[in-house]
Amino acid sequence: MKPSQIAAQLYTCRDLLKTPSDIARTLRRVREAGYQAVQVSGMGPIGEDELLRILDGEGLVCCATHESGEMILNEPARVIERLQKLRCKATAYPYPGGIDLNNLESIDGLINGLERSGAALAAAGLSLSYHNHHQEFRKINGERIIDRLFARTTPAHLKAELDTYWVQFGGGDPATFCEQLAGRLHVMHLKDYMINADNQPTFCEVGSGNLDFRRIIAAAGKSGCEWFIVEQDTTPGDPVDSLAQSHRWLVENIC
Repeated sequence: MKPSQIAAQLYTCRDLLKTPSDIARTLRRVREAGYQAVQVSGMGPIGEDELLRILDGEGLVCCATHESGEMILNEPARVIERLQKLRCKATAYPYPGGIDLNNLESIDGLINGLERSGAALAAAGLSLSYHNHHQEFRKINGERIIDRLFARTTPAHLKAELDTYWVQFGGGDPATFCEQLAGRLHVMHLKDYMINADNQPTFCEVGSGNLDFRRIIAAAGKSGCEWFIVEQDTTPGDPVDSLAQSHRWLVENIC
């Protein structure tokens, strides 16, 4: 992993991204924290042209986005248009909202929709990934949902946006799962996992928790991962400060 491959998932800073002026101010701080790339997500209303102007002005690239699941499944042409405007090559299906993960028919409907939309994006030279949480690690009839999802889609049409925290929370091993996704692990979320004073699992800055990121990142690199995106769903203070701490640790200990 090179420093230029480390990106910030802007969902981490969502409370600081309500208006275009908020976005400009926060992106400047993200760049000052050392990041050269961002994943666009969690923003208030802003046009692609204005957002691209801000990104270019700060020397940042948009390496990926999160778009709504409904738009990805039902309006892939709109997704393609947005990515092209942002000069971005990748997006991810963020969450299976409205999908009954207790029902194989519902799961297979999602799988078929992702295959169709992923094929449309691939034809435009773009990539669609699936962002996992913990619930996809449930087994139905002896098969993990996440395994069914990737087994029944074409690697060229659906890649993985592996989230290390949620793999761990779901009972999986992040490094092993990286290995299983060889050839289709395009981007990943680096998100650390710790047990807090209330004996509950929670999010923390990369390098501050229990995950073995040296092993995880080595496995991801061997599987072809292009972007290592730092995300922290909740932070103890200023989210940009947490992103900066994670970036420092990665540069000092991994790169």
